[in-house]
Amino acid sequence: MLLLERRDELGGAAVSEVAFPGVDARLSRYSYLVSLLPRAIIDELGLDVRLVRRRVSSYTPDPRVGGRRGLLVDAGDGAATRASFARVTGDSRELAAWEALYARTGRVARKVFPTLAEPLRSRAELRRLVDDEEAWRMLFEEPLGVMLAREFDDDLVAGVVLTDALIGTFAGADDVDLRQNRCFLYHVIGGGTGDWDVPVGGMGAVTDALAHAARAAGAELVTGAEVVAIDGDATAVVVRDADGAERTIAAGQVLVNAAPVELDRLLGRVSVGAAPEGAQLKVNLLLSRLPRLRDASVAPEQAFAGTFHVNETATQLQRAYEEAAAGRIPTLPPCETYCHSLTDPTILGDELRAAGVQTLTLFGLHMPARLFAGGDGTAARDAALAATLRSLDSVLDEPLDDVLLRDPDGAPCLEVRTPRDLEDELRMPGGNIFHRDLAWPFAEREDEVGTWGVETDVPHVLLCGAGARRGGGVSGIPGRNAAMAVLGGV
Repeated sequence: MLLLERRDELGGAAVSEVAFPGVDARLSRYSYLVSLLPRAIIDELGLDVRLVRRRVSSYTPDPRVGGRRGLLVDAGDGAATRASFARVTGDSRELAAWEALYARTGRVARKVFPTLAEPLRSRAELRRLVDDEEAWRMLFEEPLGVMLAREFDDDLVAGVVLTDALIGTFAGADDVDLRQNRCFLYHVIGGGTGDWDVPVGGMGAVTDALAHAARAAGAELVTGAEVVAIDGDATAVVVRDADGAERTIAAGQVLVNAAPVELDRLLGRVSVGAAPEGAQLKVNLLLSRLPRLRDASVAPEQAFAGTFHVNETATQLQRAYEEAAAGRIPTLPPCETYCHSLTDPTILGDELRAAGVQTLTLFGLHMPARLFAGGDGTAARDAALAATLRSLDSVLDEPLDDVLLRDPDGAPCLEVRTPRDLEDELRMPGGNIFHRDLAWPFAEREDEVGTWGVETDVPHVLLCGAGARRGGGVSGIPGRNAAMAVLGGV
């Protein structure tokens, strides 16, 4: 088996890199958490990968009171979670609705997640497996906003739920095409629990473990080798090496870890349908320490240990969506952050750890690629970053700039990536982190039933990345399913 990687290192978006010169911190520069990687794949390949559960699920400063209180969801302390819900919502109803919702999605996760690494079921078969008509309607049939309006009275609680439907997905809660539902589904079924874990050593550690397993199995892994064309009958690929020279390599099977639109380009044909569009702003930062909060009841080390939601009430999310749909950078961009180094300090050098330095990953919602079209995108990138940092500052007790670490030359340790940047750097069309709109985890045509969801209309060409059905993240599932398709399902 021969693996060809265009970039100088393996992994695509699943890499750990030193982002700031002279600063000993290896950041998960693009993707950053793991949920969809099945334990079965780790065990099958003997991967040396350690995933650590975050005790704190989330903390959300309440923007309605300027962040002076917040909603804490602490998986290790039910009493603290109950007290937080009571403080924010004033009664126990919202907590009961929250617990009922996630108990239901948990039951769905335990049934649906194992099927992602099996041949595709029909819609009817998956529905029978779920065996919960209310859950099926909520997740697969009616816009997620219907459930949110029915189950939750509090705008902040509804917004925290809704965020999982909008990561990398430009949609409204009530959109009838249900893109938001598909995104929500993949976010709540991972591992059969919906938990999102921190890879010790960063995302690059996951790639390194996979590369080690591949080499041990006899695979040849070549970097700096860009596939520029695939033969129409998929019997050969044309490769351009780092020196610009091109060569042709015979192929019996071609497994493509690229977006379907990229595959069309390699096959020399025009894609049909809407072009993929990403919708996120990714910001990596290093802090001299965690910033102070306006909520004195929660320590920064607790608040930032999980997902820290910023200006993500349901109303704020809808307003930002409408502004972006109208072609404007949202006035108060919703975003969320997390601090990898609180869970995994190994990504920092000894001196940084001793000094109390922390990482911060920020993921901005409702930043579609269309906002960064035209010119070189610099002005729009700068404006989006400035608005997002203002949004974060609005719930902190001190400006983030006061705790932003500087590199040896005095430059701030901050980098930002728009969807356009992801397209340029990683060949993700439209900067879509899922390679295309997420697809349902069942067969949508009769002839798909029993397939692996990786097949294309070209014999011997399979999708093995996020653009496959049941793709969408760092999971290994499309790759395993493509391998099973090649091996005949053994």
